[in-house]
Amino acid sequence: MSLEYLVFDYSEGDDDTGLFDAMATVAPGRAAAVQAEIDAVLDWAARFPGPRGPVEEGGAWDADLQVSEAQDTPPRRSFTFSIGGVAAFCEAFRERFGDAVA
Repeated sequence: MSLEYLVFDYSEGDDDTGLFDAMATVAPGRAAAVQAEIDAVLDWAARFPGPRGPVEEGGAWDADLQVSEAQDTPPRRSFTFSIGGVAAFCEAFRERFGDAVA
């Protein structure tokens, strides 16, 4: 699956971890497509060996999603999605979604 809405910025932690951050702001009619991409990334991550959870608590990867509505004209929905983990997770993420990493 190629990602059309999510473009990730990557940052590396001091503790051999990494974080991929993406933000997408769309009209409400396109919100389902953005959510489908997020769900696909989470589905892929759920199959990664190792538990989901904060790395400092023994997790291999974790994710956070924030969704907000702007009552602008026209109305917009913003998705802020972060996913990251241990070095092996970040390497596998780049192999799978490298085209979506800036």
